[in-house]
Amino acid sequence: MTAAWLLPIVACVVAAASGAVVASILPDPDHALITIITSYILWGMGVPLALVVMAMYFHRLAIYKLPPQEVIVSVFLPLGPMGQGGYAAMQLRIQASRVFPETKVLHPMAGEILYVLGWITAMVLWGFGLVWGFFAVASISRSKFPFNMGWWGFTFPIGVFTMSTISIASELKSPFFKVLGTIFATSVIVLWLVVAAGTIKNVLYGNLVDAPCLREMEKKANATAAERQQQGA
Repeated sequence: MTAAWLLPIVACVVAAASGAVVASILPDPDHALITIITSYILWGMGVPLALVVMAMYFHRLAIYKLPPQEVIVSVFLPLGPMGQGGYAAMQLRIQASRVFPETKVLHPMAGEILYVLGWITAMVLWGFGLVWGFFAVASISRSKFPFNMGWWGFTFPIGVFTMSTISIASELKSPFFKVLGTIFATSVIVLWLVVAAGTIKNVLYGNLVDAPCLREMEKKANATAAERQQQGA
């Protein structure tokens, strides 16, 4: 397995975060309530399943060797559901604290409870993402790896983790998180420029369409074909 298994899962988490943004501008509280509940369901579909896949992926990294150098960037992908999940939790709690009292759903304190739980959830996911980010940096620092289109896999995970960090900083009014969020944001911008420059270079040299992840499969297929030829001879 690879960390690419997380890509279709994180779509649910992204939709949940988008739902919170949509709910913030809906004029009808009932429509906003439906949007918030739907977003919580999408969040519940995405984040727990992502944790399950990450457990299997961590087992794969611990038992077997690291991914090939061409796709080593994929070790950053688990930061996506952690960062986006934390950001979604932060945004949903704000809308829940506003809409739930207006619609008088569940309990008068339901909005306040979800507000606090959202912050706790975001902090837990942020902490787990920080640990995984350390693993990812340690993985790519062990050897050099060539540029390929897979480098775009850096931008989304680090970007959403930065959004989660900035959201936490704005809530806590913490200088530490503000400085850290600024560092992460600057890193994302610089990284995006580097990857964009590399992509333009590949376009000019005609190397844009390349699938380094298939090279290992081709090697195995060639080795299998050679063995069959030897057996046939």
